[in-house]
Amino acid sequence: MTLRVGITVFPGSNCDRDAMHAVALTGAEPVELWHADADLKGVDAVIVPGGFSYGDYLRPGAIARFANVMGEVERFAREGGPVLGVCNGFQVLAEAHLLPGALLQNTSLRFVSRRVPCRVERTDTPWTAACEAGETLTLPVAHNEGNYFADERTLARLEDEGRVVLRYLENPNGSANDIAGVCSEGRNVVGIMPHPERVSDPDLGSEAGLKIISSVLVGAGV
Repeated sequence: MTLRVGITVFPGSNCDRDAMHAVALTGAEPVELWHADADLKGVDAVIVPGGFSYGDYLRPGAIARFANVMGEVERFAREGGPVLGVCNGFQVLAEAHLLPGALLQNTSLRFVSRRVPCRVERTDTPWTAACEAGETLTLPVAHNEGNYFADERTLARLEDEGRVVLRYLENPNGSANDIAGVCSEGRNVVGIMPHPERVSDPDLGSEAGLKIISSVLVGAGV
């Protein structure tokens, strides 16, 4: 069985092709999901990639959250389908209330673009199953609004329920509790700010990101 992984494409997406390339490297079939089409084309998993959807004109992810394709992504997620949001994709999923919290402007008030070490906190999600708990993955970040924020009650719940998936070892943006990624209550929806697709090919100097992209194959038994 070949797993089919859908990658959403919004006006302003700029990591969709990278995500498709990374998916293909895992042996899965990448499937483009156009923002205007309310159709997931029967995919087995969905990645909402990075970029500047709709130019971030209102707020990162706020307009994309209402795209036709997102209605189907929300339905798929609520039915237990594996969904990964990367960078702007994380912002979209937070705006869609599929993940708790919000992504605020970096505390430095500057766009940050560099590789940072992140610790894998949980391996019991569809997007970290190929990782080892506690291992360090050095992944690129590239964002202006990556500062994860949630109220104290929500943060405590995330920590108590083991829903912090990735944690920065060198916090680049001021995120609360050094949070680099979280998962939904059902654990099938994951949002991360670092870009695994940008370190998924030897030609890019690292294949560390493939551990995240290929994890969904482990859960599917492929």
